Amino acid sequence: MEFLILIVSAIFVNNFILSQFLGICPFLGVSKKTDTALGMGLAVIFVMGVASIFAWLVQKLLVALHVEYLQTISFILVIAALVQLVEMVLKKFAPALYSALGVYLPLITTNCAVLGVAILNVNTYGVATGLSLLQFFLNGVFSGVGFTVAILLLAGIREKIEYADIPKPFKGFPITLITACIMSMAFVAFSGMAG
Repeated sequence: MEFLILIVSAIFVNNFILSQFLGICPFLGVSKKTDTALGMGLAVIFVMGVASIFAWLVQKLLVALHVEYLQTISFILVIAALVQLVEMVLKKFAPALYSALGVYLPLITTNCAVLGVAILNVNTYGVATGLSLLQFFLNGVFSGVGFTVAILLLAGIREKIEYADIPKPFKGFPITLITACIMSMAFVAFSGMAG
């Protein structure tokens, strides 16, 4: 039951994009087509999951060395290395997706949602509280799933909006922001599940 609560909370209640408003740049930039959004979502799931494991290990090492103040820079270095790995793999095996993601792929390194999950795992759940490596990993992966759900929903809606008759002042980015706001209100309703 504890794992189910963690999973539902990571996807819906504490959704990084629609509840905590982290990672908005790739959310708005890569959500024009569902296939590109799915590719970005899968990359973020991988990076968040693996970064959570490394954050747990790095935090244990930092605590043992009494240099916890290096936490943020250490996590950024781990995330940058993982993003570089994802970038090399996509460039080699999925060049179309690699070019479609463009500048947003390396921006995963500075995506505050990815850094946010590592810091949230350590600060909220904490290595000191005895949260297991599995729980860190699950929170990271399912936070990435929440990111993917949000970006896929917006991409699907944006594909449909292209054919809608929208007043001229709202075309393009304004209607995207309005859509994201409405989606955010819907996801805030999930917060009652955790209360």
